[in-house]
Amino acid sequence: MKKIVYPGTFDPITNGHIDILERASKLFDRIILAVATSKRKHPLFKVDERVQLAKDAIKHLDNVVVRPLDYLLVNFVRDCSADGILRGLRAVSDFEYEFQLANMNRALSPEVESVFLTPAEQFAYISSSLVREISSLNGDVSKFVPPNVSDALIKKFQSEC
Repeated sequence: MKKIVYPGTFDPITNGHIDILERASKLFDRIILAVATSKRKHPLFKVDERVQLAKDAIKHLDNVVVRPLDYLLVNFVRDCSADGILRGLRAVSDFEYEFQLANMNRALSPEVESVFLTPAEQFAYISSSLVREISSLNGDVSKFVPPNVSDALIKKFQSEC
């Protein structure tokens, strides 16, 4: 069984993330969507909220499970008996950082491979940070995120007013 971990902050999960998951779900027997706590990034949503948003958004994918991640990724991969790490690359600018991460992960755990997928063209420009910014300014993000996430963003920013 080929199992892979797709880590990220997913603050929030976007249609680009879901596109990667849908395509990866055809390549791997099991995908673990690892929602990182990422305290240094000061996420908008708490980790349990991000986990639930992701679960609701990907419930159509039978071979994907969502788990919180609050420790070193290579150890999480090993603990899950996964074969590697899945990462998405939107643009050339992502490559340098992802290449550095892949090499560091390989140095920490040589048996852990990194696999990269690019999103479909219509999702290549979407990022969680842009979605948060647009939503914080009362912009419509429904084209970029699943309905449950759009609703959660509206509620989150309405409560801050």
